[in-house]
Amino acid sequence: MSTLFSCFSSKKDGHKPPPKERAILASETACEYAVTINEVEALFDLFKNLSSSIIDDGLIHKEEFQLALFSNSSKKNLFADRLFDLFDIKRNGVIEFGEFVRSLSIFHPYAPEADKIAFLFNLYDLRHTGYIEREELKEMVLEHLRESDLTLPNDDVEAILDKTILEADLKGDGKIDLEEWKVFVSKYPALIKNMNLPLLREITQAFPSFVLKTDVHDSELHSNSR
Repeated sequence: MSTLFSCFSSKKDGHKPPPKERAILASETACEYAVTINEVEALFDLFKNLSSSIIDDGLIHKEEFQLALFSNSSKKNLFADRLFDLFDIKRNGVIEFGEFVRSLSIFHPYAPEADKIAFLFNLYDLRHTGYIEREELKEMVLEHLRESDLTLPNDDVEAILDKTILEADLKGDGKIDLEEWKVFVSKYPALIKNMNLPLLREITQAFPSFVLKTDVHDSELHSNSR
């Protein structure tokens, strides 16, 4: 992941480099996840739209992130908060282009499964302790239910938690570490099924105003990487 991050962080975030530089940039990215130049171009256009939706400063603020997800900049949502925190790698309260690409690349079909599992683990590790504890798991289960407009009796929720902890907590210490999480996900691979975006266009489904349009073609990627 460091290669992907460094090749974008060398550019001033929010400002588009010339086509040839973008092609070279894409070729550096492609070596890790087979990201095409059209995908890089589309990600930049998407980033540009999101980062100017409220404050046009070449950075995605939390309100802009929430607006893109929910068409509401003030809606509070645990998943949105956690995703924003994970995208904000520098922990400075905004998402820069390098961070945006690095984070979204984890959803690329060719990204290592281990990266996807670790990303999901960090999503659930609400307290940043390196473990998923019962209360964190409960918060996420309840948020899933709210998002799905479902309500379960508390006893049913506790039963779900008991079953999950029993299966995942192999050490019996009342919490789930990353290695235990990997084993658990291997039993239930559906947990990371949403960690794959076969087509970049799928990323834009939550952003109706975004149109996939680029001015550099994939053929330039090959000509510039020779």
